[in-house]
Amino acid sequence: MTYLLFALGIVMLVKGAGWLVDGASSIARKYNISELVIGLTVVAFGTSMPEFCVSLLASARNQPDLAIANIIGSNIANILLILGVSAVICPLTVTRGTTWREIPMSLLAAVVLGVMANDVLFNHTAQNVISRSDGIVLLAFLTIFMAYILGIARAVGNSQHPATKERTIPTALGLLAIGVLMLSLGGQMIVECATAIARLLGASETLIGLTIVAVGTSLPELATSAMAAYRKNADIAVGNIVGSNILNIFWILGISATVHPLHVNSGANADVLVTVLATAALFAFMLLQKGYELKRWHGMLFVSTYAVYLVYIIQRG
Repeated sequence: MTYLLFALGIVMLVKGAGWLVDGASSIARKYNISELVIGLTVVAFGTSMPEFCVSLLASARNQPDLAIANIIGSNIANILLILGVSAVICPLTVTRGTTWREIPMSLLAAVVLGVMANDVLFNHTAQNVISRSDGIVLLAFLTIFMAYILGIARAVGNSQHPATKERTIPTALGLLAIGVLMLSLGGQMIVECATAIARLLGASETLIGLTIVAVGTSLPELATSAMAAYRKNADIAVGNIVGSNILNIFWILGISATVHPLHVNSGANADVLVTVLATAALFAFMLLQKGYELKRWHGMLFVSTYAVYLVYIIQRG
């Protein structure tokens, strides 16, 4: 029953995120809000809502290992697994702006997380804690990021837009409400079931968070990026992942730490390092290829690396 409820929780997260994005996009379009702004804000935040619900609930219940592992694991899965699969489906060529600004910002977010999670190393304290003040700093970075993408929206205008079905306001509000409710219930089920599964299997919350929970909450990004790659829309495929990784750290971790300071296990350093290296590899591959392209062999390398990483963390326990 615990496993069935866990699976049901993931389904509720994915469907809830989809309905939330659908409803919010319809409302925004009804009031003539830029389509690009919708894509960069509503869609990006919507696909990150599963991670938000799980990590926020875990933080509120004083389960920092699950809260942090969900964020780090999702970021690793986003690049190595989801972008890897997307590149295998179709090589991904992106704009110069994505390569030189958004991917480095994602790398900056990973490095900032590494610094904040190492108080023992940098401040010679007794333990590593992502404090409330750290959370406020992360939210300040989020403000800068939002100002950046809104600036892009003004410059580009309405030339790019996500294809979503036109809906009436009552229908859109209904989808919005149902989406929020399903995300809340699904997130609560996943946190409770992940804790129970960890106990049943004798595994740590960190391992469960880095694997099952992380991949489960990344399913909206997988669906979005894989479909975008299939339709040869590389900017959406890559931008969705890069934007999600930035939001996971600046927004989700920022709010989670503000709600409750997060004590960080020193073993998390290896996972943060993988996040930094994966993002740096993405930047290097895009930068070194003519035309800023992530090729199929890059995707295969990413997926293979993710498989090796999974073996490592399972053996680590």
